[in-house]
Amino acid sequence: MERRSFLKGFGMVAACTTLIPQIAGAADEAKKVVSPNEMNYDTAVAAITGGKPLVASAKVAISAPEIAENGAVVPVKVTVESPMSSKDFVKAIHILASKNGNVRCANVYLTPANGEAYFGTRVKLGGTQDVVAIAEMSDGTFLTAKQNVKVTIGGCG
Repeated sequence: MERRSFLKGFGMVAACTTLIPQIAGAADEAKKVVSPNEMNYDTAVAAITGGKPLVASAKVAISAPEIAENGAVVPVKVTVESPMSSKDFVKAIHILASKNGNVRCANVYLTPANGEAYFGTRVKLGGTQDVVAIAEMSDGTFLTAKQNVKVTIGGCG
């Protein structure tokens, strides 16, 4: 073997033994980063509210079926009583499923130009759980309402 080939090979081995532990450590750190799709309910609420308290309010009305035969397409409607004026309006409506792997189902941002604080969608539920609506108001408060939805298989309770 020539000296030049030997030194090239030795240099490669030295570089690999130095870099592999660093690459493995970076991969472990990347696994620790929480994806927005892997948040639990409390973490998702904290991310939305910034730690401010949720206030249960009759101004927020959530409509979802009590029993859903198919958890893949559960209709949910949220209405928030608000004048939707330039000083008093709903900034956002967030819909969460408390036990899903992906807790955050929908985030809708509004302005006074919307005229009405209303949103309807279909969400996927992995099982029986609470569907929660959080309304972010222009004054910085967070109003909430929830409804339990029982998910059955084939309509058998």
